[in-house]
Amino acid sequence: MRRSIALIATLSLLLGASGQRVDAQIAVPSVQLPDAARTLPSLPDIGTEPLIAVGDTLAQARLDRITSLLRDRRDRVEPDRYGQPAVRGVLVATGIDDAMIARAQLDGFALIDRERIVALDLDIARFAVPPGQSLARAQKRLAKRLPGATIDADHLYFASGPGGALPAATLASASASPSGAPLGLIDGGVAAHPSVAGRVEQRGFASGAPVASRHGTAVASLLIGDGAVRGAAPGRRLAAADVYGSDPAGGNASAIARALGWLAERGVAVTTISLVGPDNKLLAIAVSRAQQRGMLIVAAVGNDGPAAPPAYPASYKGVFAVTGVDARDRALAEAGRALHVDFAAPGAAVLAATGATTTDRLRGTSFAAPLVAGRLAQRYPMPATGQIAAAVTALVLEARDLGKKGRDKIYGHGLICGGCGGR
Repeated sequence: MRRSIALIATLSLLLGASGQRVDAQIAVPSVQLPDAARTLPSLPDIGTEPLIAVGDTLAQARLDRITSLLRDRRDRVEPDRYGQPAVRGVLVATGIDDAMIARAQLDGFALIDRERIVALDLDIARFAVPPGQSLARAQKRLAKRLPGATIDADHLYFASGPGGALPAATLASASASPSGAPLGLIDGGVAAHPSVAGRVEQRGFASGAPVASRHGTAVASLLIGDGAVRGAAPGRRLAAADVYGSDPAGGNASAIARALGWLAERGVAVTTISLVGPDNKLLAIAVSRAQQRGMLIVAAVGNDGPAAPPAYPASYKGVFAVTGVDARDRALAEAGRALHVDFAAPGAAVLAATGATTTDRLRGTSFAAPLVAGRLAQRYPMPATGQIAAAVTALVLEARDLGKKGRDKIYGHGLICGGCGGR
């Protein structure tokens, strides 16, 4: 009970008397921000086999993965000034006006496009890096040229689980007359598995999207599955944003920001993002704007191991960071970390849909996050900032304490949905 009382007090302080702000993390800890240069993409989730090694093996795997990505997709991807993979030759900016665009163009930065995400009250401008310049050098130059704007690379975010498109699979669709607010999902596309049939509305935010994917289908089934695969919010509707499609540089920050805007338009109260990548200025603003409109975001901590740098978006303030546990309720050896951990959920041998007709037992924090999101959505069905404190308190009281007594850095408030995932 002391945990829930403290949580209510914290939320009341963060929301303020007007109840308009939800852009601060629950029970904010005192932390030292990490060196952004050390953040690397997350490893994929693995199968049900036990992890052979941790520590140095995981660290090397991260380095190998980023090296392979930059080599194999060098026509579309390049490192930013901190070595993070991002869309080649593109910088994204917010807080831009016409005068700033003119100054940037005089300095050789051509405007690719400019758009407004109405639901988030957010303007985004994308600039092409001048010919012959690296993204790293251009990022520094444009930031100096436009000191009043927020400038960053268009970083890539990776599904922290078994991915890949399912080109032969039919996309899941929604019935003609849906009712009730949907849950939100930002991932790959969702296949028409019977457990989610008739309840998935999809929108693409990358070239070729939406395209059914193994990872997106698995997470969707663990959210709303009703049947052979049963999710934490069975029978609910889902608004699924595919930020990958067939684009080699899919899963970028600007695509995720646009997806958040669409979900806000759809009246989504709870959104799951089982993707992992570096801190990004545009994404941080988009997440905060969505939170200010009453959206609660649940994210996986990734699978790079406990020594990994903090993962994003799980590390952003106000985002519910979720880790995974095995059948004995021990933290997964490969579970990553965030600047805070709020809850744990089953993450080993989790039964999920992986295609239009297939199911598999999967492992990783990607599959723990939707279980927490589904339970949260049962208590918070519509975006309403005045209802957040009660919903989160109920979820905290539901959690079964693991590890050290009370909230801890490994399991957060404890285990949610311990009997979910076919356990």
